[in-house]
Amino acid sequence: MKNTNIFKRVEQKYLITKQEQKILLDAMKEHMQEDEHGRSTVISIYFDTQSNLLIRRSMQKPAYKEKLRIRSYGIATHDSKIFIELKKKYKSVVYKRRISMPEKEAMDYLINGNRPDKNSQILNEIDYFIKINEGITSKMYISCDREAYFDMEDDNFRITFDTNIMWRQDKLSLCECPYGTQILKDGMVLMEMKSVNGLPLWMTDILTKNHIYKTSFSKYGNAYKMAKEIKDMKILILKAS
Repeated sequence: MKNTNIFKRVEQKYLITKQEQKILLDAMKEHMQEDEHGRSTVISIYFDTQSNLLIRRSMQKPAYKEKLRIRSYGIATHDSKIFIELKKKYKSVVYKRRISMPEKEAMDYLINGNRPDKNSQILNEIDYFIKINEGITSKMYISCDREAYFDMEDDNFRITFDTNIMWRQDKLSLCECPYGTQILKDGMVLMEMKSVNGLPLWMTDILTKNHIYKTSFSKYGNAYKMAKEIKDMKILILKAS
């Protein structure tokens, strides 16, 4: 049985227009179908040190980087099962470890340090991550509307389309409604392809035919950059007044 809490795969991102998305969806019909989450609102809270060390280091594009977040599909309640995810990336390969627990238990663990009474290797890895990154706390709320698909012949190949990507730095709870500052320009879509064995030939042909090329894109990285620009602008205005 496949372990759905441990992933090792290559992730490629593309910024496309809604017209390009329509072309891709039409071409995908005979190969892919919606996954278990189908169309959903994905909500994530990213954790970082007080000095934002993790995202600052990540934006320097090192060979190895890691991040910690919690995630729900739809607005959570305190009793909802959500995921704590430890995501590591070495060169182009992503390693993701996640564990599910009630939202209130996850927040009590990550914010207050009250570890769940579970014997889990993944939890041990999260413990170590928190220990070596002193002062970890919730830093950024990011939400998006997502369409997710998997290949009917190879369910290791998945495609997601994210729109309405928003960020904020207040009300950092998966139980809060999505709102915030938009990351993408109007009419743009973030497409992500996730594979273990590489892209299927039919998809490569579609990308080549339509001149769609991969790009580097981080939701948290872009949100942090925008937040910093807003903060710097406020400081300049205060100094000028």
